[in-house]
Amino acid sequence: MPRIEISIPEQSLALIDGREIRRYAVSTSRNGAGEKQGSFCTPRGEHIVRAKIGAGQPVNTVFVRRRPTGEIWTPELAGRFPGRDWILTRILWLSGCEPGRNRMGEVDTMRRYIYIHGSHEMAEMGKAGSIGCVRMRSTDIVELFELVPPYTPVEIS
Repeated sequence: MPRIEISIPEQSLALIDGREIRRYAVSTSRNGAGEKQGSFCTPRGEHIVRAKIGAGQPVNTVFVRRRPTGEIWTPELAGRFPGRDWILTRILWLSGCEPGRNRMGEVDTMRRYIYIHGSHEMAEMGKAGSIGCVRMRSTDIVELFELVPPYTPVEIS
């Protein structure tokens, strides 16, 4: 089974299956690494892809609460909603595997709604900028989404 390795210092995501298959630039939290509820940090440690959301949706489909809104992101739409946290194209919803570190209680990755998800073309990759999630270019998340099954292991360090 493939695995995903995310490096917060390098702002990169690697897909590994015996060897590195793909490497993508990503954007993790502008607040840095951390597991606590309300920290808006990217959680570290062992996770799995608990759910894959958005199969078959057009690129730049806008999601709110993991549901497509019927909108497609455009610069004009972004202009009408400044400050909106854009979750686009596909969602890989993460669940922590380490009780007390990233699972259960005040450190539960899944209850914090931490995803690997698509972003708009103006979002800068290779630089921290999210509010906890791992952002990718929309074309990259489409590719990754097709390459990983549910329960793929994810290590964030």
